[in-house]
Amino acid sequence: MGMTRRTFLMELARRKGFRVESELSDSVTHIVAENNSYPEVLDWLKRQAVGDSSRFEILDISWLTACMEMGRPVDSEMKYCLVEQAGQYPSLKTPESEVSAFTASKVSQYSCQRKTTLNNCNKKFTDAFEIIAENYEFKENEIFCLEFLRAASVLKSLPFPVTRMKDIQGLPCMGDRVRDVIEEIIEEGESSRAKDVLNDERYKSFKQFTSVFGVGVKTSEKWFRMGLRTVEEVKADKTLKLSKMQRAGFLYYEDLVSCVSKAEADAVSLIVKNTVCMFLPDALVTITGGFRRGKKIGHDIDFLITSPGQREDDELLHKVVNLWKKQGLLLYCDIIESTFVKEQIPSRHVDAMDHFQKCFAILKLYQPRVDNSSYNMSKKCDMAEVKDWKAIRVDLVITPFEQYAYALLGWTGSRQFGRDLRRYATHERKMMLDNHALYDKRKRVFLKAGSEEEIFAHLGLDYVEPWERNA
Repeated sequence: MGMTRRTFLMELARRKGFRVESELSDSVTHIVAENNSYPEVLDWLKRQAVGDSSRFEILDISWLTACMEMGRPVDSEMKYCLVEQAGQYPSLKTPESEVSAFTASKVSQYSCQRKTTLNNCNKKFTDAFEIIAENYEFKENEIFCLEFLRAASVLKSLPFPVTRMKDIQGLPCMGDRVRDVIEEIIEEGESSRAKDVLNDERYKSFKQFTSVFGVGVKTSEKWFRMGLRTVEEVKADKTLKLSKMQRAGFLYYEDLVSCVSKAEADAVSLIVKNTVCMFLPDALVTITGGFRRGKKIGHDIDFLITSPGQREDDELLHKVVNLWKKQGLLLYCDIIESTFVKEQIPSRHVDAMDHFQKCFAILKLYQPRVDNSSYNMSKKCDMAEVKDWKAIRVDLVITPFEQYAYALLGWTGSRQFGRDLRRYATHERKMMLDNHALYDKRKRVFLKAGSEEEIFAHLGLDYVEPWERNA
């Protein structure tokens, strides 16, 4: 096994009270191996000038992990022993190992070749990975951030829970840092590394700051260096110059950090569709993002708007937001005009922002008051003072109809799925993909697509349904 993993296991065993020798000596009674056959261990012993190897118990790594789980040495039963099998690697004949071995051989390094539903069997691992990845993102360490995000994506796609290290054998994206975290969670039930991140002052501050609408890593870094640590401290600092978006973010902070339910998304969807169709009757308005992938909650709602009749109205978003202003529904709005330049499409940057006209808005969603009969009438306040609405973040994106399929694919997500789809196009198909187009570099042509299925076909991929893209 690798030096990092070997050191980790030895230190972990010693912390649990086991005696572990760094070198072979007369005091050694058990030899533990991982990914080695019985003949390979015997060959190794011969090279150590050991005459009688029968004095050792030669065991699979699962014996050591079982010992650490029990807190004492367990019987070295046959299921843990390495035995000679005509020179073949021994296998622990359990249904779980057969499933994991079969799965590992089928799992692609690209999430666009995996089907990942919301049924995550490995949440305790992926939650830890995402905490660690987010911390790297706050530190702008893209390489390590992607390492843990890709590992989380792989584990989310598995149809079974990982319970031992053999279950991840042969899986892609399982580097030493990732394996160390998995191993500790298997043995200890939690990741000390993720726990340390959650208790880190910088991480906690960045987590709070970036939860504010309009605040990113750069601004969070600036505030942290100024000595600010919480959202409340930022609010209290009157010397700060906030953008219009950030002021709105603080003004409606409590609503915006709370989750948006599917019912709320459906209610906003009705508002958006009714308003858009007043100005463009044949408009196609599609909810994208997590809600299209089957999620029941989210933090904002994304809509893609196009017109099958090929009629484009550059003023559509302005007309929509002006009507919402008159109706008293608009709390904030920022319209980004289209920056589309045909010669710059598709983008060479995997995570490049697209060039569509878009609107980042905050809408007032009125909600029915709850009639609670058990409410103490003597404590009722003036009903006029009761807030009967909730601020909801809404993103509207206008796309030409011929680019609609590409925009729909890009705005549906997840972020890792989209990133891997573009990476696959570049490295495996010699193509360039973004939210506008697919370009075949070998044939030097743009490939037209009227649906997501056609894009997958161009890339030589099996179609993955939206609810199977939760990598």
